[in-house]
Amino acid sequence: MARSATTFVCSDCGHQSPKWLGRCPGCGEWNSLHEEVVRASSPAASRGGRAPAVGLLGDVDVLAAARLPTGVGELDRVLGGGLVPGSLVLIGGEPGVGKSSLLLQALAAIAAAGGRTLLVCGEESPAQVRLRAQRLGAGDAIRVLADTDLEAVCDAIRAETPAVCVVDSVQTLRSADLQSAPGSVAQVREAAERLLRVAKGGSTAVVLVGHVTKDGAVAGPRVLEHLVDAVLQFEGDRYRHLRVLRAVKNRFGSTDEIGIFEMTDAGLEPVTDPSAALAEPEPAGPGSVLLPAIEGTRPIVLEVQALVAPSDLAMPRRQATGFDRNRLSMIVAVLGRHAGVALGSSDIFVNVAGGVRVDEPAADLAVALAIVSSARGRAAPERLACFGELGLTGRVRPVSHTGPRLAEAAKLGVAGLVCPPRTTGPAGGPPLRCADTLERAIGLAFGRPA
Repeated sequence: MARSATTFVCSDCGHQSPKWLGRCPGCGEWNSLHEEVVRASSPAASRGGRAPAVGLLGDVDVLAAARLPTGVGELDRVLGGGLVPGSLVLIGGEPGVGKSSLLLQALAAIAAAGGRTLLVCGEESPAQVRLRAQRLGAGDAIRVLADTDLEAVCDAIRAETPAVCVVDSVQTLRSADLQSAPGSVAQVREAAERLLRVAKGGSTAVVLVGHVTKDGAVAGPRVLEHLVDAVLQFEGDRYRHLRVLRAVKNRFGSTDEIGIFEMTDAGLEPVTDPSAALAEPEPAGPGSVLLPAIEGTRPIVLEVQALVAPSDLAMPRRQATGFDRNRLSMIVAVLGRHAGVALGSSDIFVNVAGGVRVDEPAADLAVALAIVSSARGRAAPERLACFGELGLTGRVRPVSHTGPRLAEAAKLGVAGLVCPPRTTGPAGGPPLRCADTLERAIGLAFGRPA
């Protein structure tokens, strides 16, 4: 039988040490050595054994890897169409954001469609899970295992052979091969590796629920995200009614798609029209413009808000929620250099309403016009939407997917649209005001300053 031993591996550079050290000898990082189990190869394996079976890629049965719909449309959108049999998916998010509720609803829908499901609950008792299932209206066909022993969980998955297995959470599992406590780096990595072998050895899609750190990243070693096939991040504030699910990594689909849910008393409800939920239909006053954004293949109209106020600090504040702070600093510099908007002594706050994060460069023009609107205390004459990338020279650069952006803005009833040059829209849509520079875009949106 193969023996196992423990070693300490640096999570940054991979340096191995037989004992724990406060500082890694390889890269010099502090507190980066974590315990890991090392299994010695068995004598049979060292002698070689039988040769592995090698086949042609064209002979692989594609139908065996057909996706399994979860019954939750927004979750299927982010996954790329559903769960792939034999895959390992990691979903993380803040406590109370709704990870367990979403997966319980998905398991209930799969079970109602005739699929065999298994829920491994390490943080709650079966009675507590049953109370949540009754509140969400989930069925009683979900099989439940309340155990934190990793070997027992793997044996149960092999014995039950469910189509989908949810482990809530992976930080509660513990292997007897390691002496460290559950939730440690070594335990989390060992649990992910064992569950990966179980998933790849059969047709069960395993979904792991992971805790997050204070920085918002999934807790555990970085290699955990490399082991799994997909990493989903559930974003949102527990005090907001909207939740956003996005894919950080997806081997079977795009990482640009997002799913939007609304938290209700009956659980998480998919939002079919996110533009109507995230953007106000009426003008909201100075400092507010609309942004027709693209998330994956879906156009969404978002509201970008800005507040410019005199600062009494030596270094004025630049804060952004839902937008990159470094990008905000660049936009402020371009406004001062090429548009004559002096903001050096002002605090600037930018927020994307609804708790959505925007990363695409097309949001540059919307952020800039929202800042100008707040600085001048002047709103656009009508509900204004804009998109475009800003260059360091002050020019407005074209962006992709202009057709879906314009169509979504027209559906929301936008009266005016400021966009990059050479943008063409459909007949009957909102009038387009094409601007090649940031200064001209400000003039088209608000007129010349008094």
